Amino acid sequence: MITGYYKHTCCCLILRTTLEMNYVLFYRGFTNAIIKRHYYQQTKKWEPLTAKMKLQIEDYWRDKINRNSGSTALPSQNKCYILSMFPYPSGKLHMGHVRVYTISDSLARFYRMQGKEVIHPMGWDAFGLPAENAAISQNLSSDEWTKSNIEYMKKQLIKLGISFDWQREVATCSPEYYRWTQFIFLKLYEKGFLYQKEALVNWDPVDQTVLAEEQVDANGCSWRSGAKVQKLPLKQWFIKTTRLSESLTDGLEEMTEEDWGDIIKLQRHWIGECDGYNFDLPVKEVNHTTLTVWTRNPESLKTAQFVALKSGHILDKPEHQIPHSSKLKISVVNPLNGLLLPVVISNDLDYPEGADSLLGDPLVDPKLAAITAELNLKMQSKDDQRTGEQICQKALSENWGGYKASSKLRDWLVSRQRYWGTPIPMIHCDKCGTQPVPTDQLPVLLPPSNERFKGHAALTQNEEFLNVCCPKCGGEAKRETDTMDTFVDSTWYFLRYLDPKNLEVPFDPECARAAMPVDIYIGGKEHAVLHLYFARFISHFLHLIGWLPEREPFKRLLVQGMVMGRSYRVKGTGRYLRPEEIDFSGGKPVEMSMKSPLVVSWEKMSKSKFNGVEPESVWNEHGIDTTRLLILADVSPRTSRHWSKDTFPGILRWQDRMWATMKVWIDHQRQEGNPSTPAKETLDKQETIWFDARNFYLKGVTFGIHHSQHISVAISKMQGLTTALKKVPKGFDLKYSRQFERALGVQIVMLAPLAPHFASEMWSAFVDNAAKLSDDFDWDKPVLEQNWPQVDMDYNLELNCVVNNQPACTIKIPRCELDMFNVSMALELLKQDELYIKYNGTQQILKTKFDHYPGLDATLHVITEPRKKKHIETEVVANK
Repeated sequence: MITGYYKHTCCCLILRTTLEMNYVLFYRGFTNAIIKRHYYQQTKKWEPLTAKMKLQIEDYWRDKINRNSGSTALPSQNKCYILSMFPYPSGKLHMGHVRVYTISDSLARFYRMQGKEVIHPMGWDAFGLPAENAAISQNLSSDEWTKSNIEYMKKQLIKLGISFDWQREVATCSPEYYRWTQFIFLKLYEKGFLYQKEALVNWDPVDQTVLAEEQVDANGCSWRSGAKVQKLPLKQWFIKTTRLSESLTDGLEEMTEEDWGDIIKLQRHWIGECDGYNFDLPVKEVNHTTLTVWTRNPESLKTAQFVALKSGHILDKPEHQIPHSSKLKISVVNPLNGLLLPVVISNDLDYPEGADSLLGDPLVDPKLAAITAELNLKMQSKDDQRTGEQICQKALSENWGGYKASSKLRDWLVSRQRYWGTPIPMIHCDKCGTQPVPTDQLPVLLPPSNERFKGHAALTQNEEFLNVCCPKCGGEAKRETDTMDTFVDSTWYFLRYLDPKNLEVPFDPECARAAMPVDIYIGGKEHAVLHLYFARFISHFLHLIGWLPEREPFKRLLVQGMVMGRSYRVKGTGRYLRPEEIDFSGGKPVEMSMKSPLVVSWEKMSKSKFNGVEPESVWNEHGIDTTRLLILADVSPRTSRHWSKDTFPGILRWQDRMWATMKVWIDHQRQEGNPSTPAKETLDKQETIWFDARNFYLKGVTFGIHHSQHISVAISKMQGLTTALKKVPKGFDLKYSRQFERALGVQIVMLAPLAPHFASEMWSAFVDNAAKLSDDFDWDKPVLEQNWPQVDMDYNLELNCVVNNQPACTIKIPRCELDMFNVSMALELLKQDELYIKYNGTQQILKTKFDHYPGLDATLHVITEPRKKKHIETEVVANK
């Protein structure tokens, strides 16, 4: 890296020279070399572009492109919150990281240039079992291992040029952060959303921890380790997410398919149809244990005679069973009337979808009536006149259910049996029961792990951590040793970003009112259900208690596709091969030693499949901005990206073409003498061509980034403008062309959010050589501080008319007029179209929709009544 001097670990020599010569002499080992700086800012020369020059350009601009990107101040107006899912600090960035953060950075830079007050923060999802296991295997503390990874990955992100607001940085493993995770946990407890009970849990035998239902795949395997999950009875903490099922479902109605895509369907499927109600019935013989039943008809509580369970239920234990009987030794209390209901085991009943318990109301099902008779249960006369709504209101007020939910959705199990996580702030006292840690004693700190206590033992066997005083009676008590699921940490991190230094509360509600909701949330589809569901739940809860102005945290999702690498497996055995084990010399690749045929496919990059690519190897060879353009080009951000060197030449040639175009333009500006002015006719013709090119491609790029977020399409439009700029008539002097200057400037400005170093270099030469014939630009400011360019007011935009889902006509209208259009004005123009008059003029209009993109285009959708068959037949005959 050359930044004015070269530093080597063995020896270092700095030689300063004059700016005119601008050479740096340095030693590397025993080799002398002379390297010429190739950035325009100091050489004032525009020489042919090389890969080495790109690296030197990026070195020069690295500390200059992000000067105005960070602030913890509240947005006052016109805010835009761009959020990318924060990473687990695994040690190094992979190409998936490069993709998501390059996308978010491009959008953040674009919206800054549009005058938005952009919030673009970054942090670390730093707790989790992998860090714990890795630290143990390397004989390090989890804290040391995590912090060293964060430090390295942060350096990589800075080198990648990402304009994060580092002043807002958080890490979930920091006590300053997890103190407030514990605070929110206790707030859930205070409001009745948290409880502990024994449950059959999903036990991962490899990671030795509990998994939530959401973390077990369709084959019954752990989402992380891949091990077959076992069922074990353990006492666990649960967050009552089902209590907000109806609210979470209603929230989906506020979302559009344009903003959320198929994630709406995934969320709706996960929550299920909220067409019934949950009720919690206390188990009489087991303290602090309830049995949750679901029913579509709350009035069944008035006539229920028993509760049925499927075999294998957590209450179906040997000590509860009666020999040769389906009836258990336990009963539950009906909170509506205080009556005891026996509990029976039966697999022959019609249980609701996903449920393993059933309210035994003999009035609704003959099978339930038969069991009532078998048990010799006498139907008691009940004159309860309360309606289902009144029953639910009583349950809600007394906190034993009554809320709408689906039969299949379960509460969120958040206990984890591991060390490296947020400690659960609860204390167990034999006298007072379970008590919350007082908020003024937060955070409950993780004790340091050591040689004696590693992993979960650092909590379960550490007497200093374990033994505490009961906050209620002051007597001896035990601290909770489970830690929280890491998904709890990530339910609210986007709120802490807004107020990262607050020592009094997790965040100031005023900050949330100013900045929420997140405008664009960028991340992988693997989080489409779990993380998004849990984050939505916490936001709905915080809205319920008055901390958030809106219940939905994310306005728009940009779910980016995976980066796929080409993998090679031996046909038959399925063994993955390293590149050096493959013979590529023939028509098809084969295994090197045995010449075995291979199965070649595109798969998610993985070390185990030997198809990963180190990002550093790419940017060290081609440069940061080339890497950014490669990851953005060719395919939509939402589509999987096949990473192949076959795609490199297109971007490399485009950069060369832009560089060469700048060279031609600079030569024209610098030519000596007084060249003759082009003939007016020739000049006017070329000005019209470049005027149209500027506006046409600017329109496409703006729509591609702002509306559709198909950044690959925006790049394609930019490439089109480059091609247009290369077509300079022989003998035409660009010095006199205002429209070429405008178009070239727009080319550089549009490139800046995507390739900030490269664009900054081009801008410095553009400003230094321009005749400044236009007032489009702020000539005194760098390219990243330019306002995003606008389509000219006298440029003809398109009003596209679609009738009955078929393109009907396109009407050209000057921007100054189309910007003012509404649906009525658009419809009036359509009705004047000859074809519309001919085929639809007499048909009644049933529905209209007007998609208006001011400054770009507009589309009018019209649905008319069907044409009568008789008229159609008459017309066909006439045409014959």
